[in-house]
Amino acid sequence: MTTPPRSYGTNFRRAEEASNAQGTVQAALDFALQNAKKNPTPENIAIAKDTAAARQATIAATPKPSAREKQPTTEELVNEANAAVADAEAAIASARAVTDSGSTTKNVEELIKQYTSDVLNKMSQEEKTAERLSAYNILRMEFEQYGLGSLVTDIRDLLVNDTPTSEFGLRLRGTDAYKTRFKANEARIAAGLSALSPAEYVALEDQYQNVMRNYGLPATYYTKDSTGKQVGFEKFIAGDVSATELEDRISTAQKRVINANPEVSSALKAFYPDIQNGDILAYVLDPSQGLENIKRKVTAAEIGGAAMTPKNAAGQQILTTSEARAMQLAGYGVDKAQATQGYSAIGSGLQRGSELAAIYGQGPYTQTTAEEEVFKLSGQTEAEKQRKKITGLEKAAFGGQTGLTSGALARDRAGGY
Repeated sequence: MTTPPRSYGTNFRRAEEASNAQGTVQAALDFALQNAKKNPTPENIAIAKDTAAARQATIAATPKPSAREKQPTTEELVNEANAAVADAEAAIASARAVTDSGSTTKNVEELIKQYTSDVLNKMSQEEKTAERLSAYNILRMEFEQYGLGSLVTDIRDLLVNDTPTSEFGLRLRGTDAYKTRFKANEARIAAGLSALSPAEYVALEDQYQNVMRNYGLPATYYTKDSTGKQVGFEKFIAGDVSATELEDRISTAQKRVINANPEVSSALKAFYPDIQNGDILAYVLDPSQGLENIKRKVTAAEIGGAAMTPKNAAGQQILTTSEARAMQLAGYGVDKAQATQGYSAIGSGLQRGSELAAIYGQGPYTQTTAEEEVFKLSGQTEAEKQRKKITGLEKAAFGGQTGLTSGALARDRAGGY
């Protein structure tokens, strides 16, 4: 900066002398602005006005440096502009608090705006671009911290091309990088759901990841790609799966199938061949499979697994099962615990009951007959009469002792007869 002419009044000289700036108009103006901000009296505001006028005139009168002179760098010019803006904002805020000085806020605002506008207008387009690139670099570091690095290139273009603030969000959402990073939003809109904001989208991804980590799922389920996106989560977001529902799905698979007795998994595969190789975890993580439907299938598998559990002395399965029968029992409110107890009793007495029915010429006593009584199904009354009849014949033939009454079939219901 150069020393301005001394024709701008005593106020400038007072500002210059008070700042001890040795005739530097920039330092004098800085002091005047700070003084007006701290104590915005009419006299101090007048000093600031005169000093600002000197600053403007100095810029206009300053000859362009020769090729040999060192020119200020773009960074220096940008820093100067940023400092001026900061001073302007602080001065305006302070001036608005003045109530008894006799000066007006408008005077101070006009003074500051005149100065900052002058500085910024002197900056070339190259310098403005440099300022925006500086903002881009800061933004890039922030975005990369949050796994949104794929958006940075398009943001750079928007900044450098001087995109208006009012259009920035709309233009950004129209970029390929944005659409790819938040791809599930397209599916949500197509399904009649509202699109999630970037903050909501990323927060939901974090919740999914926490659930999977807590249940010990392999990291491959939630690994991020180079754009920060977790591809496996797109189907959850598109399907409007909450973190609570995701946890319920994983818990159903782990606690009720994976960590259960092997017969449950065997029944699941037998009943539902579409669950390839018993991969129940992948099945429950498919949002196209409704959670309630998954739970019904798992319940049927638990009941079927209970029927598969009783074995004879040779280790062979005694009872049979089917998906339709298991679903029917589930419809009657039978759960895994009841099925386990009931089929244990049926397995213990069915063979003897069948033998007695054959011996005494009665109708066949089958697993279905026993299930109707044990699980209180339709036909319960007739099944109970049939059991009592063959046990009565056995008692009459052997003096009150029968294999059915001494075994599981003689027990009162609570899973037995």
